Amino acid sequence: MNRRKSVIALAMLGAAPFAARAQPARKLPVVGYMHPGLPPPAVNPTFIGMRDGLRDLGYVDGETIKIEARFGAGKPDALMAMAQDLARLKVDVLVAVSPVAVKAARAATTELPIFGLDLETDPIAAGLVTNLARPNGNITGLYLNLPGLAATWLQLLREVVPGSKRVAVLWDANTGPYQVEPLRLAAKAVAVELQVLEFRGSAEMDSVLGASLKARPQALLQLGSPLINQGGPRIAEFLLKNRLPGISPFRSFADGGGVISYGPNLQILYRRMAPLIVRILKGAKPADLPIEQPTHYEMILNLKTAKMLGVKIPQHMLLRADQVIE
Repeated sequence: MNRRKSVIALAMLGAAPFAARAQPARKLPVVGYMHPGLPPPAVNPTFIGMRDGLRDLGYVDGETIKIEARFGAGKPDALMAMAQDLARLKVDVLVAVSPVAVKAARAATTELPIFGLDLETDPIAAGLVTNLARPNGNITGLYLNLPGLAATWLQLLREVVPGSKRVAVLWDANTGPYQVEPLRLAAKAVAVELQVLEFRGSAEMDSVLGASLKARPQALLQLGSPLINQGGPRIAEFLLKNRLPGISPFRSFADGGGVISYGPNLQILYRRMAPLIVRILKGAKPADLPIEQPTHYEMILNLKTAKMLGVKIPQHMLLRADQVIE
């Protein structure tokens, strides 16, 4: 009897490693990610903020989660193929950054959950969701209140350049009309002539900026776009060289040498993506997750650049600023 028990015990010991080897590997949750701009190591705070935010919540790329990232390298037309590729992979959630990425994701799948980070679109007017509280589809995410912001950008720029009547507007046409149309209305109300500089890819940005000088604008207003955000320091350098003040929604512009930026704190916004993505990974439906909008906006003033351009920043703006670069 003892001999029989020993044989059985040895057999079980020998079978255990085989049984462990035979078990299928645990499937990691997969987050698909699409961005129209350049990948890291280029400045891509959206991706870094999302990745780091997920890591803080225990979702580490390559260990407890897999991130399938795709970047358009300044060519928005490439996003449709990327969306279709990620849909074929059946990712657990598809994160789409920019209006063109959200549209591509929506065209690629009506079933997979889509999380949009879109700071340029009115999601209701665009037909992406039926309302902000209950999107009632497969799309949720973070969006901005654009009509009010467009008027504020123009007002702040005119306070920095008093009496300005000709303002150039850098507009990524891939973002749609949701910023430029309210801006046109705001400009008409104060008799400001807008010179809209339309581009559709990073390669066109430099050429439209150069062409704008022929009309002798008094200032440049940049609308929201991931490509404009990534190009912030380059745009600031161009404006400084041509002694032209400007405003941007993105602090990458002010940090890079532009006079003023006014918009949401993107570091906070990008990290806010992570807990919402995790809720979807845990089974929440986008239809039940309210669209979120930032409630705090920060103003960054580059006093050093203002002095170089001969621009006087009003005292009330200096007191209101979240940061002054000297």
